Amino acid sequence: MPDVLGYARISTSDQDLEVQRRRLREEAGAIRVFEDVISGKSFDRPGLAELLGYARPGDTVCVVRLDRLGRSLKELLETVDGFKARGLAFRSLEERLDTASAAGELVFHVFGAIAHFERRLIVERTRDGISAARARGKRPGRPPLDADKLASALTLIQAGQRPAQAAKQLGLGRSTLYRELASLRMDPPATPNLDPEQHSSPPLPSPPADR
Repeated sequence: MPDVLGYARISTSDQDLEVQRRRLREEAGAIRVFEDVISGKSFDRPGLAELLGYARPGDTVCVVRLDRLGRSLKELLETVDGFKARGLAFRSLEERLDTASAAGELVFHVFGAIAHFERRLIVERTRDGISAARARGKRPGRPPLDADKLASALTLIQAGQRPAQAAKQLGLGRSTLYRELASLRMDPPATPNLDPEQHSSPPLPSPPADR
């Protein structure tokens, strides 16, 4: 018989998972609740990975709210598509969604259409912004490098100054200058060899032998 598996997630250790655990067990009948505590920019979900390793085709993954499963519509749809590929159903208590039903499946198709629509809007807005910038005489992308500054930097480097020092002195970005050096196939000046054996004075001549 298929089982209901709960998934609970909180953003920081200061929050409490107990409310989600209780609702998943009592309202959804989850036989087991898998948990994640995710903070910062990282979105690694070892608890969800453990759930997927435990689940069998026909089981249902249940969450209290949709935002427990993904931080964006795109992320949510990708995760639910992964469930579907494994033969798992998905249910959310707050939104009363269940992909095992025709209505729940339809809702996720609508979500997918909305995500596709948002992606197309972003592409169109980017394209319109570039066209508007060109119409105003602006060139999108990285601003061109000042040729006089580059020539001055090359002169300093050929005189023995380090590229980082030349860039700082002329107000250029270090990465920009190194990129230009690479395009011109110029190697930065080598670091002086400080080996005392290679910089010692030449040996004194031996005194003449007695005759």
